[in-house]
Amino acid sequence: MTFMPWSEQFVLGIESIDKQHQWLVDTTNRLHDQLVSEEPVHAIVQEILEGLVDYTVNHFILEEDLFIRLGYTDAESHKEEHDAFTHKVIHMLLEFEKGQMVTQAVLEFLKSWLLHHILVVDKAYASFLKSRGVK
Repeated sequence: MTFMPWSEQFVLGIESIDKQHQWLVDTTNRLHDQLVSEEPVHAIVQEILEGLVDYTVNHFILEEDLFIRLGYTDAESHKEEHDAFTHKVIHMLLEFEKGQMVTQAVLEFLKSWLLHHILVVDKAYASFLKSRGVK
């Protein structure tokens, strides 16, 4: 069973953002699969965590750029959520690099955060961006 199955309810109807969300969900599942295996490969876990850091930063920049250019009124609070998540993911990577293993609690945090962020926070801006021609 997939740790965090992709669902059509995640789709915002904005292709570039939907593809990035799909990648984030898939990557969370890859991390889960690696951690529940009999012998997790340290290098693969590190690669996944580094990818999460890099990808989330770039994904957030895309969203925040759209907010600024199009005048989304809730941009600042949305950016604060992004910043807090980025800080947490960077912290996870740094702790892993110091020898701390990624735990089930970390996976649950990633899953919970992504579900809430996509289904509640991101859904809140989808109609605004689409009304401004973003597809």
